[in-house]
Amino acid sequence: MLSKKIAAGSTHVVLDIPVGPTAKVRNEEAARALSERLIETAARFGLSAVCLQSDGSQPVGRGVGPALEARDVLAVLQNRPDAPDDLRRRACALAGAALELGGVVAAGAGFGVAADTLADGRAWTKFQRICDAQGGLRVPPAAALRRPLAAPRSGRVVHINNRKVARLAKLAGAPDARAAGLMMDVRLGQEIAAGEPLLTVHAQTPGELAYALDYAAANLDIVEIEA
Repeated sequence: MLSKKIAAGSTHVVLDIPVGPTAKVRNEEAARALSERLIETAARFGLSAVCLQSDGSQPVGRGVGPALEARDVLAVLQNRPDAPDDLRRRACALAGAALELGGVVAAGAGFGVAADTLADGRAWTKFQRICDAQGGLRVPPAAALRRPLAAPRSGRVVHINNRKVARLAKLAGAPDARAAGLMMDVRLGQEIAAGEPLLTVHAQTPGELAYALDYAAANLDIVEIEA
């Protein structure tokens, strides 16, 4: 986590630590212990670091897989009305923390400054310049095959298993197949009717789509619904 930042010559870094029952870090105590070790290790290399604990109870944004996640990012940068709000808020929190850590803004003002930079288009303009410097902005590819997974009954979404979501996306071909993965159609707490999509699997080949669908059929607790 830190080695790439150190090798790149970074001086300040903000680290996001998602915490949740199926995240890599399961509870706040473990997150605090990890944060302390990361900050201490960073300091030994002259790197100023801060760790933010975030909600890891469900995927951030809707896409899981390189191209699908890129589409979420572009939607946020372009201020599109369908952009995932949780991703927008997470981006502003991390960017704001970086601004505060670097002394660009006062403590507590970072989120607002980041949100304003996003809302007025400056973030999108800067992103395009970064892309131009690296060969130009490319449109994320779309998968050839898509298959929705329907809710087996009506009710409220009470749990999303991040680990199984990640496994499902991998079986669909992500990240090697850039367009593959899955798109989440529901969020925690959302009411859903039987037959409505819980998520949509994206794959490039029939075989990978079949692998993913077989896994989903054998793991009905990927998304749990309470009547």
